Amino acid sequence: MALPTSKDDLLLLHNPKCSKSRATRDLLEERGVDFRIRLYLEDPLDRGELAELAARLGKPAIGFTRTGQAEFAEAGLDPSSPDDAVLAAMAGAPILMERPILVRGDRAAIGRPPENVLQLLDPPLGE
Repeated sequence: MALPTSKDDLLLLHNPKCSKSRATRDLLEERGVDFRIRLYLEDPLDRGELAELAARLGKPAIGFTRTGQAEFAEAGLDPSSPDDAVLAAMAGAPILMERPILVRGDRAAIGRPPENVLQLLDPPLGE
């Protein structure tokens, strides 16, 4: 499932085992927002999609990487690692990607806290 290209298409990169991810999904549903879900652990983003996601988030790859995961150290990464190395590691171990992330058109937001994704609902949807 590709990343959205239209501002009318919202995609939640979701891990149902994560409480913040579930809370973000619930927040969107409560507001009546129409969105799709991509279970990124089952349908991982490839390196190109991850680079595009970084651009939409306006962050370097390390900015949406779970650096506390064992896979981060196992990949030989540290906070000063170059984007290419971080993106390659994240493509190979999708658990390294911060979650949840809502993508809308050319923008994205990390749902930590879940209310952060509401910034993408401009103009507001479902209200």
